Amino acid sequence: MRRTLLALSLVAASGAALAACPEYLNQDMRPLGKTETVNLCERYAGKPMLIVNTASHCGFTPQFKGLEKVYATYRERGLVVAGFPSDDFKQEAKDAEETAKVCYVNYGVTFDMYSQIHVKGSDAHPLFRELGAETEAPSWNFNKYLVDRDGKVVAHFGSMTSPDDKDLTAAIEKLL
Repeated sequence: MRRTLLALSLVAASGAALAACPEYLNQDMRPLGKTETVNLCERYAGKPMLIVNTASHCGFTPQFKGLEKVYATYRERGLVVAGFPSDDFKQEAKDAEETAKVCYVNYGVTFDMYSQIHVKGSDAHPLFRELGAETEAPSWNFNKYLVDRDGKVVAHFGSMTSPDDKDLTAAIEKLL
């Protein structure tokens, strides 16, 4: 009986988190290398997020290692890291297979990566349009956006901020 009540309360809490999910996160996205789509609200409801625009052939591409370390450090406490490749700055691979190789093989990424999208300008995906409106739009690759459990954008860190930066780490700790 207790297990049933616990399960029902977890389902209710999950449903409430989904209902409260902001529109900019209510997006169907295709994970990198997959054919099916996932809804970001359903996947990340009630979880704090670190959202990053990425590129496979950028001077900041080695930040994948640091992002993976952040994910490994904080995933047990609920932090989600989600990467969104973009060629808006002309440094992304020309096909998803090469992007996947860079992420998964070259850098050992285990956090969620998605298919290429636009992150700036009039073509920006609604996700990045809102992230930019709440803080600032990406001016280059590897901008980092912290989003709280309710979907509120709470911080932005530019490309020059490495994943192990003390200010970013402190913001993550505060978020958790």
